[in-house]
Amino acid sequence: MAKDFETEPQGGGLPNKDYQDPPPAPLFDTTEFSQWSFYRALIAEFVATLLFLYVTVLTVIGYNAQTDPAHNGTHCDGVGILGIAWAFGGMIFVLVYCTAGISGGHINPAVTFGLFLARKVSLIRAVLYMVAQCLGAICGVGLVKGFQKSYYNRYKGGANMLSDGYSKGTGLGAEIIGTFVLVYTVFSATDPKRNARDSHVPVLAPLPIGFAVFMVHLATIPITGTGINPARSFGAAWIFWVGPFIGAAIAAIYHQFVLRAQAAKALGSFRSSSNL
Repeated sequence: MAKDFETEPQGGGLPNKDYQDPPPAPLFDTTEFSQWSFYRALIAEFVATLLFLYVTVLTVIGYNAQTDPAHNGTHCDGVGILGIAWAFGGMIFVLVYCTAGISGGHINPAVTFGLFLARKVSLIRAVLYMVAQCLGAICGVGLVKGFQKSYYNRYKGGANMLSDGYSKGTGLGAEIIGTFVLVYTVFSATDPKRNARDSHVPVLAPLPIGFAVFMVHLATIPITGTGINPARSFGAAWIFWVGPFIGAAIAAIYHQFVLRAQAAKALGSFRSSSNL
């Protein structure tokens, strides 16, 4: 069982902590525009999303080509759903590992949205991150089309589509739950409380995030092809944007106000100050 280092101070009041929660990010922080680290983070998000879309969309198109009897003449299983899930989860693991120290390794507008709701990033940074991610996605898919134009056109660019037999409501629900799993994992893996008590957590953070993407793809590919990343589904059906943003919002509320009990802490702080 993990040790709990929060202790009640003498005389009551709020518990002492062996860690410090970072202060909430300002809603508007115009000083970011004068910092090179901000622009470096935007570049990192752009390049990471470009590479993510390039590798994963090529994997999806390659799978479609391998399993298309009209193209091969014979049916071939290709990499299968398992291989596609590994491509998405593995790339997220690699790219989060590479960019976490620069931009935070969001690589997903839904993740950025969830972190914004939790006041982890400013509105300015959140909006520009999403722009950089979508531009990176466009360029990554553009490279795929440039290298595999015939396959790209034949298999509709590897775009996500709702599978036959599923309603839009089912697809939306799958995207909400899948994105909740991802964003909830991001919050848990980067929680400052865990980082302070388990020194290995910051190093291993990309691993559970990548596995979350992998597991969600295994469950959701048969339903929607798995979006959970609006940049991945840029320009596609609305459920691939609405679902991830709703799932991210629920994950942010659940982690911040239920697991971390921010509302209760704020109420306790208010009561202790009112009794002075």
